[in-house]
Amino acid sequence: MIRKFWRQVSWPIVFAGLSAPFIANCGGGLPGVPGMPSVAGNCPDMAKVEAIESFDFEKEFKINAEVAGKIKAGASASAEIKELAAKVDADLTTACGNLAKDLGDTGSYSNAQDACNAAVKVMGDVKAKMGANLKISLDISEPHCAVSIDAYADCAGHCDAKVKPGKADIKCEGGKMQGTCSAECKGECEMSAAAQCSGECNGTCDADIKGSCSGKCNGKCDGKVMDAKANGQCSGTCEGKCDANVKATCSGKCGGSCHISGAAKCSGTCTGGCSVEMQAPKCTGKVEPPQMSAECKAKCDAKLQAKAECTPPHIVLRVSGSADATAQAKFQAAIEKNLPGVLKVALGIGKRVGELQGEAQVIVDGAGATVQASGDPMVVGRLSACVLAPIKGSLDAVAKVQASVKVSVNVQASASASGSAKSG
Repeated sequence: MIRKFWRQVSWPIVFAGLSAPFIANCGGGLPGVPGMPSVAGNCPDMAKVEAIESFDFEKEFKINAEVAGKIKAGASASAEIKELAAKVDADLTTACGNLAKDLGDTGSYSNAQDACNAAVKVMGDVKAKMGANLKISLDISEPHCAVSIDAYADCAGHCDAKVKPGKADIKCEGGKMQGTCSAECKGECEMSAAAQCSGECNGTCDADIKGSCSGKCNGKCDGKVMDAKANGQCSGTCEGKCDANVKATCSGKCGGSCHISGAAKCSGTCTGGCSVEMQAPKCTGKVEPPQMSAECKAKCDAKLQAKAECTPPHIVLRVSGSADATAQAKFQAAIEKNLPGVLKVALGIGKRVGELQGEAQVIVDGAGATVQASGDPMVVGRLSACVLAPIKGSLDAVAKVQASVKVSVNVQASASASGSAKSG
């Protein structure tokens, strides 16, 4: 009879915790239930990682350490994902907003969707001014976004008691290592300053080139002396000097990234291999930690993804057939200045958004199971009211990231599309 009684009272409590958002006001204590004994259970600010990390779930809810650890990890991971979503939206709002304004838009933008849609529209307007014969080509050196190996090991050690901080055996799967290489780098080098490049240069070159030029080419275009009518614009292979960004072999110093052929000294960030151990190593692929709880893995993945460092994308935009030189100059300057910020989302974050969705689902599913297994029905009810709705919000945050990636890809496609169709 006692067991039946608790079953009857516990489910309404859990249901109330899940369906009444006002109960989950995490600024203070949770309300008591008339006729039932008081159970400890204040709630931290579930929107702030620091508040969650400093909160003692074991003490407040009278649950064992393992359950408390899983709940804290899941709640913290959820907050990290939400912070990542907010950061992506803010960065993209800035990049798309600046692109739109540089092309003449006078609107205001409250989020990435507004800003990027405005950028797509105004790009179409400017292209219409350039005429029906407009041709555009866009060469991109993709950003390499990497997660710190040392920071991941530290996160793993502080989240899971079975992992020793700073000593975790972290592997980099399906990607490349990145860091400071004091010897020979094999792969790609992001130059910290203009330096000799033994391979293909993406950026600026202070000497003769052979390849793509986003500005005026002084020399030959596709093997022929530049046509005076082309005003220095070469839509093919430029041989000579280029006054703007290049994707080409560079006979002098390259300012940007260098695709190294063979092995050479790298004065900046090396992505690929190094003949000695890399310093401050990072992983551009999937980080594989030692065995640890799913909640802790999701937390560390989200936390480090939000703090991932990306090498800047370099672009070479070539425009030909324009009927309006002023519109062309404005378009080219705006794209080269602002599109790299858009590409960090479209190409950098875009590659990881699928993993992020899977991690969020793991967090939500794990939180529900852990809370239900926490014991006393009163504790289950109060714990549910505190953590389940905010944790479930991580799925909405991932959807927001996905929407940001989608609209950033639209901007990239619009920037590189030829033709003069005016966007509506």
